[in-house]
Amino acid sequence: MKLIIGLGNPGSEYSHTRHNAGFDAVDCAAAFFQTKLKKRCLCNYRYAKVPGAILVQPLTYMNRSGNVLRHFSRYGIKPSDVMTVCDNMDLAAGGIRIKNGGGNGGQKGLNSIQECLGSADFVRLFIGTGRPAPGVEVIDHVLGVETDPAKAAELNKAIECAAKAIAAFIEGEDIAKIQSVYSRKGLL
Repeated sequence: MKLIIGLGNPGSEYSHTRHNAGFDAVDCAAAFFQTKLKKRCLCNYRYAKVPGAILVQPLTYMNRSGNVLRHFSRYGIKPSDVMTVCDNMDLAAGGIRIKNGGGNGGQKGLNSIQECLGSADFVRLFIGTGRPAPGVEVIDHVLGVETDPAKAAELNKAIECAAKAIAAFIEGEDIAKIQSVYSRKGLL
């Protein structure tokens, strides 16, 4: 069983912001499998079961994303069966980078996942949002919606591409092949 965790923040004020690219990619992947993520009563996450995997959106806010992992321990999921999907400002808008294991690059949601898994040996799928424009604060950039039409189109393409990479991971494709097929450069 694979576990795909899209990182983001709950609430309509964060809907489709750069920081919620992980949520958007997981929603798009769920659509490939003709399902939608749902929230059960008293759960702090949305999820959907698809053949061979569980798609999850933690509703704990980004920095505490790992807290939902305990709900899925009964499935015996190993760190190598986990893929996280999140935004990354160090990638150009619309870029995708897939990494197997390694550090968290200061991303607090990934750090929370790593702490709760007790391992760094999980797959990370990063969706590029680019750096903020001069004079724009980082927090305003990541919690903002892309307004540049070209960059918005690139971000949407990246989200669709990320969803295809998620499906390939679920279907058991080799990580190296997923990296070569779905990694992409965005707009600078």
